[in-house]
Amino acid sequence: MHNLTLAQTAQALADKQFSSREVTQHYLDRIARLDKNYNSFITVTADLALAEADAADARRANGKADFLTGVPFAHKDIFCTKGVRTSCGSRMLDNFISPYDATVVEKYRAAGMVMLGKTNMDEFAMGSSNETSFYGPVNNPWDTSCVPGGSSGGSATCVAARLVPGATATDTGGSIRQPAALCGITGLKPTYGRVSRWGMIAFASSLDQAGPMARTAEDVALMLGAMAGFDPKDSTCLDKEVPDYLADLNKDLRGLKIGVPREYFGEGLNEKTAAQVQNALREYEKLGATLVDISLPHSALAVPAYYVIAPAECSANLSRFDGVRYGYRCEKPQDLSDMYCRTRAEGFGEEVKRRILVGAYALSAGFYDAYYRKAQQVRRLIQQDFIDAFKQVDVIMGPTSPSPAFAFGAKGSDPVAMYLEDIYTIATNLAGLPGMSLPCGFVDNKPVGLQIIGNYFDEARMLNVAHRYQQVSDWHMQMPAGVAV
Repeated sequence: MHNLTLAQTAQALADKQFSSREVTQHYLDRIARLDKNYNSFITVTADLALAEADAADARRANGKADFLTGVPFAHKDIFCTKGVRTSCGSRMLDNFISPYDATVVEKYRAAGMVMLGKTNMDEFAMGSSNETSFYGPVNNPWDTSCVPGGSSGGSATCVAARLVPGATATDTGGSIRQPAALCGITGLKPTYGRVSRWGMIAFASSLDQAGPMARTAEDVALMLGAMAGFDPKDSTCLDKEVPDYLADLNKDLRGLKIGVPREYFGEGLNEKTAAQVQNALREYEKLGATLVDISLPHSALAVPAYYVIAPAECSANLSRFDGVRYGYRCEKPQDLSDMYCRTRAEGFGEEVKRRILVGAYALSAGFYDAYYRKAQQVRRLIQQDFIDAFKQVDVIMGPTSPSPAFAFGAKGSDPVAMYLEDIYTIATNLAGLPGMSLPCGFVDNKPVGLQIIGNYFDEARMLNVAHRYQQVSDWHMQMPAGVAV
């Protein structure tokens, strides 16, 4: 069963080849047997999953099932789930049981999907390697001595290791696309505002966006269709019709114009990674697309702008975690000030504290104009680069990550080197554009990701472009050693 894609699993359930309880139990058994090698889950909700599976089977027997009813999946542990621990990978929320469901969780429940558990992640989504989690690092299934990428490394790993057919994730600066690339799966960050952020624990509110991870573009299209849509509880969620993302998956690519930014193929890009991406671009030419040389002149400023804006927003969002109302509280505080200081010092990890300090500094009265306001001006220039580019092309393509998965600890002592792992993904978050990553080859037996960037609300075209490539390649079907059993 675990060799079936999410779409194939849904079809098999519809054809009554097996029940939801049977496929759910199969995946729970795999998690129990194999996840000790990967640490991709923080919480496994076995009893809840089986109860949801039985409800899905009853729903199908009554003729009230949707296509995804009964399909198992996992949530990144950043989405509030009623009655289940929602930790955000942090000691600060290790004991937090959410009293409500996030909108994304509600939508998946409404579709009848079966949650197997909550996946591991960088603490409060701050990281590019999944090394900052309070629950320990996640191991890349292609090479367990290497990182899976972050912050959605747990979701990427459990999909790649065939522990789930699909998983939810979030992307603030590349946290869906980069781990998808490093783990050899498909992941999509929608346009900002396409998916509700209500009930998704905030890191940087103007950048965060929820999205799906799975093995194929078809799977991702199904999951996005279930999670997208207007939500009056989220003021940033746009009231825009959600298209049928499956309708144009097989559309011909003749006449498609693909922008190739010259800035994405310069210094810092691994030569072997570049070669694999170029091979994928040549496949698109065979499919009838035309490659267009373009420039995104302010792309080099994306990383410094992001690492002012994101920490500034996180310093405000994380101020609520003070030990007063919920979450971790230090033992025997001497007074209120001592409780605040020690709770935050003990509850947050080093990377989170680093970003809070940077953000508070950037927002301080003497430096607001010099740093935060200037970063927002740069953000507008980056957005304009994309607006100009999309006057010439339909989609933009390049590498997702500058290199394949790196070893644990390789960049931990150099935060700037770690931040540069997101150099090709950050700009889309700053601009609010949709982006996705799909497998396009291997370097030293580690997956390489091809990034596709679309125009605003053009996810359907991106999925079509990705699906057509996956019809003529099999990179997305490759499995890490040891996961087939």
